[in-house]
Amino acid sequence: VQVVESGGGLVQAGGSLRLSCSTSGLTFDDVNMGWFRQAPGKEREGVSCVNWRGAITNYRDSVKGRFTISRDNAKNMLYLQMNSLKPEDTAMYYCAVGGACYDGRIGVPGYWGQGTQVTVSS
Repeated sequence: VQVVESGGGLVQAGGSLRLSCSTSGLTFDDVNMGWFRQAPGKEREGVSCVNWRGAITNYRDSVKGRFTISRDNAKNMLYLQMNSLKPEDTAMYYCAVGGACYDGRIGVPGYWGQGTQVTVSS
């Protein structure tokens, strides 16, 4: 399984970024997908997930209303649209394959990408 993130960068507070995740080596439309992040000195945390059909999405409270997760099963792609970014969103963002995504849960995945850095300046 290969997982590759892109789209990170440096942005000012209030700005937007769109992260993308491409995958190969799996049946994409059979698996839940998600995004996690890890800031320096902090534990990795779940940001959002979407179930295999795209019918269920979950978000951590701090990003609700600002981030939108989506997937394109025809292209084996996962996205995270991030608006109204805050300095506290600064972290390495990881695409996650196969974690639970129901009842508000953003489950630990079976596979990770290498991550893409998001830095939000104040």
